[in-house]
Amino acid sequence: MERVSIFIDGSNLYHGLKTYLRRTDLDFARFIDWMVKDRKLIRTYYYNATVSAKHNQQRARDQQRFFAGLRRIPCFDIRLGRLEPRGETFVEKGVDVNIAVDMLSMAMRDTYDTAILVSSDGDFAKAIEAVQETGKHVEVACFHKAYHVKQSADRILELNENSLSKLWRTISGAP
Repeated sequence: MERVSIFIDGSNLYHGLKTYLRRTDLDFARFIDWMVKDRKLIRTYYYNATVSAKHNQQRARDQQRFFAGLRRIPCFDIRLGRLEPRGETFVEKGVDVNIAVDMLSMAMRDTYDTAILVSSDGDFAKAIEAVQETGKHVEVACFHKAYHVKQSADRILELNENSLSKLWRTISGAP
């Protein structure tokens, strides 16, 4: 049976959902099932950066509640980078490189047969190609404006209103 590992760029997914679908209440357990289908899930890795309570106490609390819900999903790991101040805003650091390194190192250790990258970030194109050079397949779940990752992927799972229509939360507060 084909073994699948999922790598979710949390911030990229959140902003894509918010921008293109105007909602963010995705049911992650259903989302994972939709991507995996009848294959064997090894593990899902969710990458993001923590919001500092020092800078925004309510957002930090909301994020921790969200993470707690994600941790209830079987075979689900959260891997965190950091936010660094840049003028009036914050920049996510360490997330993209962690995704790329994990995808490639796990491919080299033969942890999975297929990686599913959930991101529309074109910077991952080279990482996808490096994973493919190990003999693994890479599928990309992305929004329509994701030219570079789409060009590199073996298979594309388009994230849009139609594909996600049955994957929204039905119970308030659950991820």
